[in-house]
Amino acid sequence: MAESNSGVPMCSGESSGQVPLPNSGGCNFPEYEVPELNTRAFHVGTFGEQWRGRLRGHGDLSLKEPPASELPERGGVADSAWEDAAVARDLGCSMEAAAELRAVCGLDKLKCLEEEEDPEVIPENSDLVTLGVRKRLLEHREETITIDRVCRQETFAYEMESRAMGKKPENPADMIEEGELILSVNILYPVIFHKHKEHKPYQTVLVLGSQKLTELRDSICCVSDLQIGGEFSSTPDQAPEHISKDLYKSAFFYFEGTFYNDKRYPECRDLSSTIIEWSESHDRGYGKFQAVKMEDFTFNDLHIKLGFPYLYCHQGDCEHVIVITDIRLVHCDDCLDRKLYPLLIKKHWLWTRKCFVCKMYTARWVTNNDSFAPDDPCFFCDVCFRMLHYDSEGNKLGEFLAYPYVDPGTFN
Repeated sequence: MAESNSGVPMCSGESSGQVPLPNSGGCNFPEYEVPELNTRAFHVGTFGEQWRGRLRGHGDLSLKEPPASELPERGGVADSAWEDAAVARDLGCSMEAAAELRAVCGLDKLKCLEEEEDPEVIPENSDLVTLGVRKRLLEHREETITIDRVCRQETFAYEMESRAMGKKPENPADMIEEGELILSVNILYPVIFHKHKEHKPYQTVLVLGSQKLTELRDSICCVSDLQIGGEFSSTPDQAPEHISKDLYKSAFFYFEGTFYNDKRYPECRDLSSTIIEWSESHDRGYGKFQAVKMEDFTFNDLHIKLGFPYLYCHQGDCEHVIVITDIRLVHCDDCLDRKLYPLLIKKHWLWTRKCFVCKMYTARWVTNNDSFAPDDPCFFCDVCFRMLHYDSEGNKLGEFLAYPYVDPGTFN
C-alpha cells in the first residue's frame, strides 16, 4: 500500500462521485490513517497513472527478466563488501558482524542430503535447538496420532498462491501490459454465516485494474448461488437441474456512495433501488447515493479506500463484506496471463456436513417434520435418504418435507 510523500497533495476525505478524474495530479494518493485502519478515498486509475509516471524511465515497470549480463557478479571482493554493507544496514549491526554472518550462513555453506539419507530422521548428536523442537513435536504426533489440519490448510493455501506464479500466456496477446495495477480483494462469508463472518475471508482473489467489475462478480463462489429452490419430497427425481444463479442474476457492489448493479441480462433487477428510496424518504444523513451499471466500470474507475469494508449483494439478500487490502504494480514474478484473472490465491477450508445415518458421505438432502429422523432439520446423503423414505417402487413413506442441500464444503 502506498503512503504519502512530501509535496504530494492528499485527499480531503470522502469522494462525492464515481466519475473518473482527469490525470491532473490532485488528491489521488492514499494516506494511511491509523485510527480508522484504512486509507482515505482515492481514484484508482489516477493513482496508478501517477505511480507509473514516477517510475517510468528507470526500468521498474519491465516484466522481462534481466539478462545474465546485467546480474551482479558473485564472488568478488567488491561485491562481498557491498553485500556486507547492505546486511549491516538492514540488520543494524556492524560490518564485522555482517561479515561473520556471511561466512557462517552463506550459500556456499548449504549442502544437499545424500541419496541414502532420510530428511525425516533427526540426528541424535545435533545440538541445534530447532531440531530438538522438531523431534519432540514428531514424537508427540506419533503418540497422540494427531492430524495436523491447520498445517494442511496452510500448505493448500500456499499451493494455490504459487501455482500461477510467473506463469506466462501461450498467446502473446494475453500478456498483461507493463504498469498494470493488481488489487487484492478479500471476500468474507455471507453475513448470515455467523461462525466466520467477522474475521475469516473465505476467498482472496487478485484482480487487474483494467478488469470490469462483472468479472469479479462472476468469479465469486457462494453456496447460495448453487441452491435449488422448492420442496421435492413427493418427486425427488424431478428436482430441477438449474440453480439459483441461473434464475436470479441480479447483484450489486457498493463502493463509496455508488451502487454498481449487474444489468447484463433482461431479467436483472435493480436491488439497490429499495435502499436508495429508503435513504431519500427522509434526511438520514447518508448523502446522495448513485446507481450505475456494473458492466460499464473497471476497477481503475473506482474511488476506494484500502482496508475499508464494502458490500457485495446477490440472491436478493445474500450479503458479503468485501475488503480491498492491497494495490500494487504487476511485476515479472506475478501471473502474466490475463485470462487467469481474477486469480484465486487463498480459500478457506470448511468441514463438510456428513449424512446423519451413514456418517460417511456428504449430505445431499435436508428434511423437516420428518417422523423417520432423530433431528429437525436432518441431513442425508442421497442413498440413505431414498432407502429410509421411499419403498422399492419409489413411493413416499410417511410425512416429511425434503429440500435439496448444497454443502458449503463443496468449494474445498
